[in-house]
Amino acid sequence: MFDERVILCVSNAYNKKYYLNEDFEQLPQQIKDELKILSVLYTEDVGGILTIGFEESGDLFLEVEANENDLLFDEIGSGLKIKQMQTDKQELWESLEMFFRVFYLGEE
Repeated sequence: MFDERVILCVSNAYNKKYYLNEDFEQLPQQIKDELKILSVLYTEDVGGILTIGFEESGDLFLEVEANENDLLFDEIGSGLKIKQMQTDKQELWESLEMFFRVFYLGEE
């Protein structure tokens, strides 16, 4: 069992970088591509740093951070875009949660 959150991927608008946790390299390429597109488009549109990962329970989370002095970060737009992503990509999120629970938490 994990003692803390597990990061799936991170997109950072400040240094223009995307990171996929190497523990998830076995995900299908289509899913890895979709995660990258979603994450990078999000940070290009809203700014900040988007982290997608899993709680100890296996639940997926989407978390956004912004630098204090980032005047261009759109906090309201960020919240709306996260809600839209959760709704539009619900099947993707559920699939990722199932993958994590089976392959990492050993649930059946």
